Amino acid sequence: MVMNSAPSLPIEAFLELSKTQPIFDVRTPSEFAHAHIPHARNLALFSDEERAIIGTAYKQESREKAIMHGFEFFGPKMKSIVEQALANTTGTDVLVHCWRGGMRSSAVAWLLNFYGLKTHLLEGGYKAFRRYALNSFEIPKPLIILGGKTGSGKTHILHEIHKLGAQTIDLEGIASHKGSAFGALGMPAQPSQEQFENILGVAYREITPERPLWLEDESRKIGMAMIPEQLFKSMRSAKTIFIDMPLGLRVEGLVKDYGTADREGLRASILKIKDQLGGDRTQKAIAELEAERLAECFEILLSYYDKTYLHGIKKREPNTVFRIEVSTMNAAENARNIVEFASTI
Repeated sequence: MVMNSAPSLPIEAFLELSKTQPIFDVRTPSEFAHAHIPHARNLALFSDEERAIIGTAYKQESREKAIMHGFEFFGPKMKSIVEQALANTTGTDVLVHCWRGGMRSSAVAWLLNFYGLKTHLLEGGYKAFRRYALNSFEIPKPLIILGGKTGSGKTHILHEIHKLGAQTIDLEGIASHKGSAFGALGMPAQPSQEQFENILGVAYREITPERPLWLEDESRKIGMAMIPEQLFKSMRSAKTIFIDMPLGLRVEGLVKDYGTADREGLRASILKIKDQLGGDRTQKAIAELEAERLAECFEILLSYYDKTYLHGIKKREPNTVFRIEVSTMNAAENARNIVEFASTI
């Protein structure tokens, strides 16, 4: 059943147009909440319950019966769907997709076209976007990895490197996690693995191969988010600039970053690594935390994190690791020095 004559665009043309026009994802709220195209808005044709009724009718009765249920649910929503679309666009062009580019997106496209909007469908729907996102990581890009022990201010430096005009992707920002047992403190809820891949895939596609992409050194797992395998392999073999910062400065940086964090959250985070830290050091760290001696607490914790990080850096080929000494916590100054140093290697 063809309900509209809206053109279907291949994924790259669809995403290019989305830079100036809104994307309306007409899947159910739960489908959208699990994962979606970055910056899309949910304009659900059916609720989760309605879609379940339609699916049951299709399987147990007939396609025609399922369509009749669809008409029953769609009719009362027509005015609201148009109003929602109009409230989220300033022009006449809109982008619409569902799961596979089938009847749901066709129905909404027909309605919006009938009203007077110019609708563009995604060829293959969200399923096509997922292939596009996952295939992104197979494309080779020149990488520079920003490494250094915990507390070196790598994320702050990465942001300053971006301000200098370099290509960067903040993996921890996308994952909503800082990558350690303390990584969830002060951060919003992590996206699903699928949504992490979606955001990262689109960002990675935007990177041009003519200039390097700067990434922070990470474990494969950032909180609950897993870096795609091919990208992680590329990261492990890329040139790494290791920030060599004195212990005192790193402790100072951690106090600045976590000084206002919830104390119960800090305590719970310490207990997450008690087996690796050891009973005595765990008790000592918690005692220092409870006494509000944060510098002393973090110095104890770094005894574990430094050992773990150095073990990881040793897995890299020695000729790919380049050390740079820094003597300040000024992220902008460190970024300038690191970018200049990178140009020499």
